Amino acid sequence: MFKTIAIVIVVLIAGVLVFAATRPDAFRVERSVSIKAPPEKIYPYFDDFNRWAVWSPWEKLDPAMKRTFGGPPSGKGATYAWEGNSKVGAGRMEILESTPSNKLLIKLDFLKPFEGHNTAEYTLVPAADGGTQVTWAMYGPAPYISKLMGVFVSMDSMIGKDFEAGLANLKAAAEK
Repeated sequence: MFKTIAIVIVVLIAGVLVFAATRPDAFRVERSVSIKAPPEKIYPYFDDFNRWAVWSPWEKLDPAMKRTFGGPPSGKGATYAWEGNSKVGAGRMEILESTPSNKLLIKLDFLKPFEGHNTAEYTLVPAADGGTQVTWAMYGPAPYISKLMGVFVSMDSMIGKDFEAGLANLKAAAEK
């Protein structure tokens, strides 16, 4: 009986490990919101890391978080590094591409609690009513450990709710 249970457990574990290996090699999480403000009013919230405290869902998770800003105050080359508690971890961002009132690309390097190297993308599309459709996406490679974790919890469900909260904060700030 014990031998049969052990064999079943080994087969289940092997099945999960093999299934994880078949998962996609990349991930993408994306959320959008319609904001009643022109792109010119919204874009500076992304392009200037000093303004992230207004809308970022992670900024308030650790009041003692250490922040370091570098490069130009905004736009291409601006950097932002953080180190905080277990809820925010540690990492660094650098603006790679800045097209005012339209698109921003950020190199996003997580260092703690897990290492990860991704891209964050913010796009703003003017709407006919004078508002703006804002899309926040993050994408990158999915190493095997991410694939294995993804068998039990999807990246979309882990991060998507934070994107929704951040976009709600941005909407509230930009529509004032």
